[in-house]
Amino acid sequence: MSAVPTLYVVATPIGNLADLTPRAQDVLRSVAAICAEDTRRSGQLLAHFGIQQPLVALHDHNEDALSQRIVARLLAGESLALVSDAGTPLVSDPGYRLVRAAREAGIRVSPVPGACAAIAALSVAGLPSDRFTFEGFLPAKGSGRRERLQGLAGETRTLVFYESSHRITESLADMVAAFGAERPAVLARELTKLFETVLDGTLASLLQQVEADDNQRKGEFVVMVQGAADDEQAQLAAGRRMYAKLSEHLPPSTAAKLAAELTGAPRKALYGS
Repeated sequence: MSAVPTLYVVATPIGNLADLTPRAQDVLRSVAAICAEDTRRSGQLLAHFGIQQPLVALHDHNEDALSQRIVARLLAGESLALVSDAGTPLVSDPGYRLVRAAREAGIRVSPVPGACAAIAALSVAGLPSDRFTFEGFLPAKGSGRRERLQGLAGETRTLVFYESSHRITESLADMVAAFGAERPAVLARELTKLFETVLDGTLASLLQQVEADDNQRKGEFVVMVQGAADDEQAQLAAGRRMYAKLSEHLPPSTAAKLAAELTGAPRKALYGS
């Protein structure tokens, strides 16, 4: 390990414990302490590998307050590690405030790569992956989720979302409404775990499969949606411009209906845009 005090950002398994790399194990054994999102969960992982370094709880609720204390330890000469519950830290997980504070203090920050659910899912999806946008978790409330999805309806890059078992059905239904029933998509569930499943088809067919099978509503999900075709994006852009003008003089629902009829853009993607 480096003789220079370093904050190591260490990726951990998303399911299969064998995915913790030898380098990650060496780093975790060498540091003075490990900053973990959930010390109990990370403690179980470390115990599996016989790693006994002290754990420091670092999560959304205390990261701001704790970052300067951790930076002080780094400045005093200690090397520390940052892990999340699973996967690569900072990807829909806490940690960026600590990393920013460490870099601002001149501390070396070094990645220890490994598992990442978004990249693992994208690698087996069979969707265009030369350009993609990671959207993380959608808003929990239906209105916020639908507004976010409508804003992405014209995006031509492959869309990558995380979703929980509690909202997967509702999110897929909202995607059907925002992107259209026939938009190609892939649903990856429980990657690297015993019940790993990767389903592909249209958004409508994925929603049907999830609704019909209780098992497909369990676990952790990555949803990937193929981007809009260029002509769809052009239609949507034209529709939004027309909707903006019409809504100055008409009720929103009427303006969206007329803009959709005149441009071919999806009405639901215009309403509220």
